[in-house]
Amino acid sequence: MEDNRRAGRDARHAISRIRDTCVRRRKIRIMVTSSGGRRSRFETTEWSVVLAAGGEDSSAARTALATLCETYWYPLYAYVRRQGHNTDDAKDLTQAFFVHVLEKQAVHEVRRERGRFRSFLLASLRNFLLNDVEHQRTLKRGGGQVALSLDFQTAERRYLQEPHDPRTPERIFDRRWALTVLDRVLRRLRREWLNAGKGVEFDRLKACLAGESPAGGYRELGQALGLTEGAVKVAVHRLRRQYQRRLREEIGRTVLTDDAVDEEIQYLFSALKA
Repeated sequence: MEDNRRAGRDARHAISRIRDTCVRRRKIRIMVTSSGGRRSRFETTEWSVVLAAGGEDSSAARTALATLCETYWYPLYAYVRRQGHNTDDAKDLTQAFFVHVLEKQAVHEVRRERGRFRSFLLASLRNFLLNDVEHQRTLKRGGGQVALSLDFQTAERRYLQEPHDPRTPERIFDRRWALTVLDRVLRRLRREWLNAGKGVEFDRLKACLAGESPAGGYRELGQALGLTEGAVKVAVHRLRRQYQRRLREEIGRTVLTDDAVDEEIQYLFSALKA
């Protein structure tokens, strides 16, 4: 539980720094756009591929949607558990929901959402749970299967380790979503630094992402890493910049425009802060 609290606190500090940077960048973009500059096209992402299918039964859209669901399924499972369902029922309902999303009508209706993947999933799950739940369970047990890698045993352990939270299931869902985003960004960064032969350096520097100086100061950390104090400060600055870029890229997978990335960062910050 203490690890979860520490993760949330560090995430709030880190995303606060990124939020402030994004606000400044957004102001710059607004100034450029209003002065006649042409904005670059937003990169094609899984979510934009789903929406671009326009309700057609596109294999590319299904694959993209499946990738996103496999990435962000835990907040949905935790939401179902939070609604009072036991472990077995939550597992059945979560799997049945993905059958509904990936194999039934949800892909055809996704065009109506025109928003964030996070909002689409939560709205779809809420409707799913309200509409004929027993029928959906029957569908799951006797019908389609979803080719997703869902580790329910690990998810349940994670759920049971989380501290009690008096907020609404929707607010808790948003917070878990934010933590999932940040965890994916950190994992990606660590892989990149490991591939560059700097895994130990990353593990020692990542605490600085929260905006705080390392314990003992930059000089002591530099001695541990065999670097000068100045080199450590440069490495921290580089890591923070990489973190900001990777966060924007991760969130960009689930929204449609550059401005929406900034708005989603703001929203995730508020979800962690609340």
